[in-house]
Amino acid sequence: MGTMLYQHGVFLNRCFDELNVAEPRIVQQVHAGYVEAGADFVETNTFGANRVKLSQYGLADEVERINLAGVRVARAAAGQGVLVAGAIGPLGCELTGYGPITREQAGQVFRQQASALVEAGVDFLILETFSNTDELLVALEAVGTLADVAVVAQMTVNDRNETVYGERVDQALGRIAQHEAATAVGLNCAVGPSGMLSSLELVRTITHKPISVQPNAGMPRSVEGRQLYMCTPEYMAEYAKRFYEKGARIIGGCCGTTPDHIREIARAVRSVDRAVGRTMVSVAVGPDRVTEAAPAQATPLKEKSRFGAKLAAGEEVATVEVTPPRGVDMTKIIEKARQCVAAGVDAINIPDGPRASSRLSPMVTAVRIQQEAGMETILHFCCRDRNLIGMQSDILGASAIGLRNLLIITGDPPKLGDYPNATAVFDMDSVALTNVVRNLNQGLDIGGNRIDPPTTLTIGVGANPVAADWDREVERFRRKVEAGAEYAITQPVFDADSLFRFLDATDGFRIPVVAGIWPFTSFKNAEFMANEVPGVVVPKALLDRMSAATTKEQGVALGVQIARELLAKIRGRVAGFAVSAPFGNVQTALAVLGKAG
Repeated sequence: MGTMLYQHGVFLNRCFDELNVAEPRIVQQVHAGYVEAGADFVETNTFGANRVKLSQYGLADEVERINLAGVRVARAAAGQGVLVAGAIGPLGCELTGYGPITREQAGQVFRQQASALVEAGVDFLILETFSNTDELLVALEAVGTLADVAVVAQMTVNDRNETVYGERVDQALGRIAQHEAATAVGLNCAVGPSGMLSSLELVRTITHKPISVQPNAGMPRSVEGRQLYMCTPEYMAEYAKRFYEKGARIIGGCCGTTPDHIREIARAVRSVDRAVGRTMVSVAVGPDRVTEAAPAQATPLKEKSRFGAKLAAGEEVATVEVTPPRGVDMTKIIEKARQCVAAGVDAINIPDGPRASSRLSPMVTAVRIQQEAGMETILHFCCRDRNLIGMQSDILGASAIGLRNLLIITGDPPKLGDYPNATAVFDMDSVALTNVVRNLNQGLDIGGNRIDPPTTLTIGVGANPVAADWDREVERFRRKVEAGAEYAITQPVFDADSLFRFLDATDGFRIPVVAGIWPFTSFKNAEFMANEVPGVVVPKALLDRMSAATTKEQGVALGVQIARELLAKIRGRVAGFAVSAPFGNVQTALAVLGKAG
């Protein structure tokens, strides 16, 4: 609000809160800009409209009038469907008991302002930019005595995740979250998106209440005498999606956040939120009537595909991963698929732009293999390259042309691949897309529209038992299962104990887990996997073993031997194996499975 009023030509020595009465047209224009940009709620221009701060302008007796006007102006801009939050900020003085104001007096000040806002009809209150935990507790105690009204309580911290008093953010908001008057807790102001993401990761561990985040649009810089905030709307939107992934459900911006920022944030977060959260569909049945329709019953896993039937029956599955060609000639890959058919392999894995590479469409590859080799495929589907609309269109297309098995992955960023200047989309991550496919299987598209018949796709997801952030990987795996995942295929596994640790940690939300297996072809190949492939860890003992291979033939034979030893160790703990064909050599993969001709 302050940023936008300043841009409208209001001098910094003015009382911004008094503008609700003196120049309501300007304030309403500011609100209207955010409403038009897609905000779900706007905050009243009352951040400093308390008796203590207004007294600095000789307006201590105007508390009720200014707050009532603030709500009236915001409500006029909000119209139908947009909420109005009554903004209350700190008093700007220490509550030591020896200063100009006591805790009891501070409570009376907060109660007076909150009462005026509630009387004027705000939908909820938002206590924001508090740096003193004790002062925020005083404010919560004061507003908690009013009529039943929801309260969002927000603090501000620095880039070290501490308040100005040195209290850690999780400790501070842990105290706030325990107060019964706090409906939601969160963070605003002081830092930009990156710093706030770091704080959010701490906050989400201390409460089950809804969490809010409203970072500044970066840190202000002095440009020709003006303080400007440098974060672009696109940058803010990218972090908004990360806030959502980390559990925040009230997402916006503070200082420097313009309607352009909110427009991009709304676009980014709503696409993910609708994908993750939709379980019911609103169906219009007339100009004034709307009814709720439940999702259709999804086809059971055992009826979706031959691969799904084996998983559902608890039978061991064997798949081989073959990468699509770089050109358009599919003769070789179809012949490799035929070799797999003859060997009794259950399905061919078709990666989607592995390591951000550009190859022949994996969907076209999968269709041709099914048509010409008679082999089921598992189509990897990456979130990186298509927006939400494009992903749904391709998933519907895959189902329409007879593909039945999906493996949903988030995807490597372009900078890891051959085209580092390519633009990544990432409208959704694998968790969100998993939920989209589940909804499609239940006859609902991303807009809540009924599709008939529903899709009948098996829903697979990736898993990494040796992820650097192991706790996060386990948590994301749980979320994937909750979103509708029916099976998982791991990253290449080289250590049985790491796999067992992951399986034990996910036992409470288990789905069939297929172990990814990569047979080394040489010591150089083993070093490459260990050092240059994201998400892969190769034990030093295996590197030492592979270093003994002095010829190409020895390298391949030793790699197959190591892979077969691993299979023997983990067989019985996993649902099957997904063996990669290194450098397209299907016979090597079949040798690992004991199916070589």
